[in-house]
Amino acid sequence: MTRTELFENIKKKKSFLCVGLDSDISKIPQHLLKAEDPIFEFNKQIIDATKDFAVSFKPNMAFYETQGVKGWISLEKTINYINQTCPDIFTIADAKRGDIGNTSKMYAKAFLETLNFDSITVAPYMGEDSVTPFLEYKNKWVILLALTSNSGAADFQLNEILSPSGGARGRTFENVLEKSKSWSTPDNMMYVVGATKAEMLSDIRKIVPDSFLLVPGVGAQGGSLSEVAKYGMNKQCGLLVNSSRGIIYASSGENFAEKAREEAMKLQKEMEVLLQQYL
Repeated sequence: MTRTELFENIKKKKSFLCVGLDSDISKIPQHLLKAEDPIFEFNKQIIDATKDFAVSFKPNMAFYETQGVKGWISLEKTINYINQTCPDIFTIADAKRGDIGNTSKMYAKAFLETLNFDSITVAPYMGEDSVTPFLEYKNKWVILLALTSNSGAADFQLNEILSPSGGARGRTFENVLEKSKSWSTPDNMMYVVGATKAEMLSDIRKIVPDSFLLVPGVGAQGGSLSEVAKYGMNKQCGLLVNSSRGIIYASSGENFAEKAREEAMKLQKEMEVLLQQYL
């Protein structure tokens, strides 16, 4: 998917909502456990219920890998279902991969070619040669971890990096943003920036004004959608705001899909107002 196509879908749906498919077998409604593939059945109903309001779906790999082969089958069925029934949806493999070049090449092939996701989250710690294999696919995206929403982000991401002379060269996440700009363009590289760090979006926009940002942490983690839009929105929206638990686990009963739709609609309505305000 191109950046133009993504922006057009945002305008059409009046939404920049990403629904996280963090589908935990221990949390899905009990009646689904009777299904042949409970995780896929759960995902399918969530997708059908929320696709009118979402521009992106983001399965987190951990929730599938924990089920072994069965989980990978559920994941493959899920991405195939999205691609077949709502091809306008931007798909994210939340895999946080990143390794030596040859290994990254195989990760890229697995998620961007075999499974045919539009994008994949990548950890930048090992540097350029661990990221560039993911950038070799036309109309596919790398979503680079920059400033995450967890409390442990302060351990490294907020640390000042010192020059050889001892002077400050900026915080680690700012150096990631600055350095990675030479690896690609805003047409196929996004960044993960946590909603719980919304006040830092102004600093981030000074470095990557045109890039899309994937913003987790709205909803269950307490991030403010209005603050994210205030500090982070650019002329092409430039935001994909993720909500996982607040939508997919809105109910544990047989009405779970209906309740998920209601929560997705609430966020979409807020986003519509913010898009009118800032675009």
